[in-house]
Amino acid sequence: MRIVCGLDVHKDSVFVCILSENGDKFESKYGVLTPELEELHQLLVNHGVKEVTMESTSIYWHPIWRILEDIEELKLVNPYFIKQLPGRKSDVRDAAWIAECTMKDLIRGSFVPAPLVQRMRQYNRRIFDLNKEKVYKLTKLDAVLQRCNIRISNYVSSTDSKSYKEVVRLLSEGVTDAVLLADAIHGRTVNRVGKDVIIASLTGVVSEVDIDLIRQYREEIELDNRHLQECQEKLTAICEKEFPKEFENLQTIPGVKERSATSILSEIGADMKMFITASALVSWCGIKPRNDESAGKIKSRKITHGNKYIRKTMIECAWGASRTQDCFYSQFSYIQTVVRRKNAMKVKVAVARKMLVAVWHVLNEGVPYRDYKMLQAQAGGNS
Repeated sequence: MRIVCGLDVHKDSVFVCILSENGDKFESKYGVLTPELEELHQLLVNHGVKEVTMESTSIYWHPIWRILEDIEELKLVNPYFIKQLPGRKSDVRDAAWIAECTMKDLIRGSFVPAPLVQRMRQYNRRIFDLNKEKVYKLTKLDAVLQRCNIRISNYVSSTDSKSYKEVVRLLSEGVTDAVLLADAIHGRTVNRVGKDVIIASLTGVVSEVDIDLIRQYREEIELDNRHLQECQEKLTAICEKEFPKEFENLQTIPGVKERSATSILSEIGADMKMFITASALVSWCGIKPRNDESAGKIKSRKITHGNKYIRKTMIECAWGASRTQDCFYSQFSYIQTVVRRKNAMKVKVAVARKMLVAVWHVLNEGVPYRDYKMLQAQAGGNS
């Protein structure tokens, strides 16, 4: 006899409904501490439950998934697809509704990668968070310099450039002489704008408080850089050990190098069984144009929602591929932006979609990337 279970997950509680094929129902409520979740696991084993479905509530489903991982069929579903009718919602009813939908095979589980890939995701998403924090701190650091009327950021390439970092280091050590600070600026920048302009931009009113704040921000940014390097080194080591062939093949795609390859493997893994087609992967990542049409009128062609981390990675790769000479993506980008005068940002999304299709084929077939021009040449030679 088939027995299923629905779990309504919250921050501090889990509502359980065990439903059997003959209509018998058992409902209960559990806490989220590890001993309580182990009791829940034992309850499911005692009832002979083989199928468990739970809502993907924030991050609260993660520990429950880890403890129930040995259940024969464990599903995670998007709450959007099992929403109750208005006026009939309660926690107990939600669990019962999830169990009923599972019993009638009305829902399909979301993609949950293997435990190894989940650990890789933690490193990868930590890198995204660190990059975001680093940009914020660089902005705050430049605001301190602007308050002191030090305007060197107007003339260097970025606030993360070598010249800017050297000026910040000297200021954090108490050096405020504009002539000494100007010696830290790269020669090309000095030749471009002039020595006098550089000295004037470094002449400011710096107090002891400003020096302390500059030092603190510099130390925080250096700490972020160390953590970034540590996370990336560990992520690369895992990829080289567990997915050596896939890691190497991904880097044959134009615009994809070490950082991008590790990010791709961290988010989607190397096994493409969950994504039957390349279109399914593109849709899951949210780079596919939405289909929103009514009465013959197209209301929107914006891209859909999906995995934001892989989407950001592929868009960055698309910029790199568009600048890679003698490859299909750069030719496609040139024709769309220059010849057909399309919006450059929209074209980069299209390039990212095409690159993600290539990623699917590289991982699914276990082969290196072959450029479209190469395939054309091979076809011409065979004919």
